[in-house]
Order: sequence, then C-alpha cells, then structure tokens
Amino acid sequence: MSKLGFCSRSDARALIVAGRVKVNGVVCRKVRSPVDLQRDKIAVDDREVRTNAKSYLMLNKARGLVVTASDEQGRETVFSCFKDSGLPFVSPVGRLDQASEGLLLFTNDTAWAARITDPASHVDKTYHVQVDCLADSSLISRMKQGINVDNDFLAVKNARVLRHGTRNSWLEIALDEGKNRQIRRLLEALDIGVLRLVRVAIGSLQLGNLAKGEFRHLTEAERRALG
Repeated sequence: MSKLGFCSRSDARALIVAGRVKVNGVVCRKVRSPVDLQRDKIAVDDREVRTNAKSYLMLNKARGLVVTASDEQGRETVFSCFKDSGLPFVSPVGRLDQASEGLLLFTNDTAWAARITDPASHVDKTYHVQVDCLADSSLISRMKQGINVDNDFLAVKNARVLRHGTRNSWLEIALDEGKNRQIRRLLEALDIGVLRLVRVAIGSLQLGNLAKGEFRHLTEAERRALG
C-alpha cells in the first residue's frame, strides 16, 4: 500500500510508517501491505480516504524530460507538465528514456496499466526514428531478423523506411514488447546512430497533433480499445 491516491508515493510512505494510516480500523505500518481499494476501508488520521475517480491521460513527452516523480539530479520531470492541473496522482504506463519523445500514458488505474504493460497483451508501440544513415531494405531485414546483445535477443516486429534526407533517414518501427531501450540498443549493435526517437502510437491510440508538453484525457472508446 505505497500509494493512497491523493498524495505522492513518498508522502504515502511517510504517513504509513508514522502509523497514521488504518485499514479496516487497524493501524497499518507495512508499506507493502496488500489492500483492495474497492472493499477495504482506508483512513488517515481517522478520516476515511475515498478512492479518486479513475484518470486516463496521454502526454506528448518532450525530449529532455525524465519519467519519474522526482529526480535526484534535479532534472525536469514529466510531472512538470501536470503542474496546477488539479489532477489526482497518476503514474506513467511504461517508460520513455530522457532523450526520447512522444506518446506516454498516465493513469491511477493500476489494473488497466498492468493489462497494457503485460508482455502477454502484445500491445504494439509504433515509433518514428531518425537514423544517421541512408537506410535500405538490408537494414530493415536485419532489424526484423534480430541480434543478441549482451545475452538479450533484440528484434523489431515490423519496420519500414518513411523517407530519406541527404545523409539520414526516418524509419517507422513497431514493437510488441517493452525491453529497456530496445530500439537504441538494437541499432547501436548494427552500428547505426539514433538522432531522434518519437513514439507516435500505442495500439490504436495515435499521438496526432497533440503539442509537445501537452496532455489530454483519453475518451472512453480510446481507453477501452487499449485495455
């Protein structure tokens, strides 16, 4: 029980450790105690905590933001995009590294998030990737075929060339798994440098024309389509 829904994870931990949280009338000091938010009665300082309404958001993450609630190095985080929004505490669904951009989901519905991130769900994630070479069919074939990198097999589900510049290319790459920095590590192993990496879709949900640093709520149809 490391989150209470109305405050940050660190604040929730402090309340629990201080003995200010009760579950079904009994003081709970174990941060990882399992609770059922639909059945158990949770109180802080003897005042009942009501579960927040579920929120489902999409953010166009800008390059340079880190995906964490706080950063020990003082770097700006994605949560700065929600400042003064009045939203309940939400968590990211999956990750994008600091140098990557694009579509990132947030929610306070942990069951929904788990369904999307479960490897068995095979929810496709689509990226537009700028590389430092003139990509061809050979590169596409090698990416699909895959390669072992540090005892980890890396491959893409699908890929195609979107367009060429004079010295670089844009690729569209689809993944149905979520290994750490999968595209960057795969291309690095193939001696290809990544100049930009933008996630443009998760399943049927498209980033569209949402501006960098902006967010919006998902429609009910969008939420259901994802999980």
